[in-house]
Amino acid sequence: MNRLIHRTFLVLAALAALCAGAWSAHASNPDALWQIVSEQCVPESHDPSLHNTCAFVDPVQGYAVLKDIHGIGQHLLIPTDRITGIESPRLTQPGLPNYWRDAWEARSYVERAIHTPLSREDVGLAINSTSGRTQNQLHIHIDCMDPAVVAALGAQKGSISEQWQALAVPLDGHRYRARLITDATLAHTDPFELLLADVQSRGVSMADQTLLLTGTTLANGQPAFILLNDQVNGLDRASAEELLDHACQLRGQNAPAAASAAN
Repeated sequence: MNRLIHRTFLVLAALAALCAGAWSAHASNPDALWQIVSEQCVPESHDPSLHNTCAFVDPVQGYAVLKDIHGIGQHLLIPTDRITGIESPRLTQPGLPNYWRDAWEARSYVERAIHTPLSREDVGLAINSTSGRTQNQLHIHIDCMDPAVVAALGAQKGSISEQWQALAVPLDGHRYRARLITDATLAHTDPFELLLADVQSRGVSMADQTLLLTGTTLANGQPAFILLNDQVNGLDRASAEELLDHACQLRGQNAPAAASAAN
């Protein structure tokens, strides 16, 4: 019996090592996300009888939602067109979908994964700079916000306006700027366009920028958003993903009584 247990342990250990190696190799490939979406998710979406690698594929709007290998609830919104990242000039061309709006609506996949409804303030969408990312296919991280960041923004939101301004308190050790978006559903607002206009006025590079979008509620009860921005500076690689909590520690702390609607 001990010999059988020992053999079983060795087999399981070998399988675990193989899986770990496969994931490691997968993560080290900068085109992994593009290959998953273009070679698996999109072709699989043409046959409803197949299990799709992605949680959702929208061929009309041109994006897929994929469960990330990191985190208990984290999902990624990935265009089905080849778009490298935040630096791509395609992101502000007419006719392209508003990926931020689609990503916000896709937060329900995070809620399902963690079996908990989330308030607007507890959901974050992030995109990293070129030096703060590992994948060369545009992807927006969708996950829980870090509780400390939620608290910091809650304490400062009264001073956040519809103009970019530096936050008084660093977030995860980095100096972010913030601005308010009062378009509650992003029906008429694309964060990429807001950032591009600011970047052009400052004469800096989009490639060095990172964005995070999170929900908030105004003093009058109206839903809104807070948009955060940081840029590459020395050891700061401008990775707003750092403000997310892939362990979703805030589960149950601030969750509304009923499941949130997809706004």
